[in-house]
Amino acid sequence: MSLPLMIFAAGRGTRMLHLTQTRPKPMIEVAGRPLIDHAIALGRDAGAGRIVANAHYLHERLAPHLRAQDVQVSLEWPDLLDTGGGLRLARPLLGDGPVWTLNSDMLWTGPNPLRALEAAWRPGMGALMMTVPLDRAHGRKGGGDLSLDAKGRLSFGGDLVYAGAQIIDPTLVEDIPDRVFSIREVWLRLADEGRLFGLVHPGHWADVGHPEGIAIAEDMLARA
Repeated sequence: MSLPLMIFAAGRGTRMLHLTQTRPKPMIEVAGRPLIDHAIALGRDAGAGRIVANAHYLHERLAPHLRAQDVQVSLEWPDLLDTGGGLRLARPLLGDGPVWTLNSDMLWTGPNPLRALEAAWRPGMGALMMTVPLDRAHGRKGGGDLSLDAKGRLSFGGDLVYAGAQIIDPTLVEDIPDRVFSIREVWLRLADEGRLFGLVHPGHWADVGHPEGIAIAEDMLARA
């Protein structure tokens, strides 16, 4: 199975403060290359059939960088559509069937999380989310998000952190009435239906959504 990959890269990066005044957050460099390139590399290593990234804030800087690497661009304009609306807009570029989605502001050590998700995906799942425990979630501000039961189903509340990588059935975003919406709306419904599943990543993970996260992530990668 060769899944398509959707990389979320359209946000304004307001938590990065001055660092995103003149460049989009995915172009901020960590360990010598832009965040977006780390995400693209995970997709290539996992054998993604095609890679699509959304763009909005400072898209005139981000889109040429993406296209130069054979990444298709889903331009959100004039409005930023959030993760759910962004996935729905990009669906014609992604094709039919399940897709990986990946946030572009986080880094990993250990096995490729996309490969692990693909190996565990089963028909009937609505979404399969990668998580990490709080003690391996570097740069995380706040507590956990999720709990995992003995059958691998997720519920909200607990000490696991959603790590920004998943496989999801993209048809689930089609019946949301709003144009701008978070993919969390889909997760909540799937959790109620018992179709939200999760894995725990064995490596380490860093949140690079804020300025301090850059040094934290570089230290994590150096230790690995």
